[in-house]
Amino acid sequence: MSKSTVQTSFEQRLQKEKDLFIPFIMSGDPSPAATVELALTLQESGADILELGVPYSDPLADGPTIQEAAGRALQHGMNLKESIELVPKMRSKGLEIPVVLFTYYNPVLQYGLEQLFQDLREHDIDALLVPDIPLEESVELKEYAHEFGVELISLVAPNSEARIRKIAEQATGFLYCVSSLGVTGERKELSQDISSFLEKVKSYSSVPVAVGFGISTNEQVHLMKQYSDGVIIGSKIIKVINGYHDELVSESARPSALKKVKQEIVELVQ
Repeated sequence: MSKSTVQTSFEQRLQKEKDLFIPFIMSGDPSPAATVELALTLQESGADILELGVPYSDPLADGPTIQEAAGRALQHGMNLKESIELVPKMRSKGLEIPVVLFTYYNPVLQYGLEQLFQDLREHDIDALLVPDIPLEESVELKEYAHEFGVELISLVAPNSEARIRKIAEQATGFLYCVSSLGVTGERKELSQDISSFLEKVKSYSSVPVAVGFGISTNEQVHLMKQYSDGVIIGSKIIKVINGYHDELVSESARPSALKKVKQEIVELVQ
């Protein structure tokens, strides 16, 4: 596929570059049909970008909440291909914001790199995030991403300034800043060094800088917005969704449950 045939770009879909709200949900949790409706509910709740996780049996970067969501999704038979195929269903129902597919490198290799990027483009997915491949080993991924007009999202953690600069200067789409080392999950307190870390990242990055890992309260959301261009929230949103699990699985009860999810999300981020 040539660049001339690429559909709406990430930049065109992203309506702003400040105060971004980037929620993470797990594809297939609590059910594939509910995932589609949850994506739309998050857009209605103010989401600017949707991060769609692919369930994987060995998620090294994920804490217990997201691991449990992946386990539930795997029970529904969700995998990389099934996750990709959910996005056109979201688009057909009105999802307009960029979608970032979050998956690990082993499923990517099994799928085949060229086939994956072709399918991402054909299924109207804007970006890919692979947390377990370092920058130095991502050259081939970047080449395919460029060829098919898909953004490859980079992760940057508190590290040496040289390392931060190297990652930030080549970032595309937006830059995912890890608030602290370790796995994902809610945290009562964020690192005291986060502001200086984000300041360094922003000085080198030409794309929006969003921070994730541990953000779980309205106070933390507002604090992080002072230092970054946006917040990424995963575990807290997974917990909210799981609180209405049975209602969301039920087609008749789902509309009411989605309203409750929306109310909790709005209270979290506004």
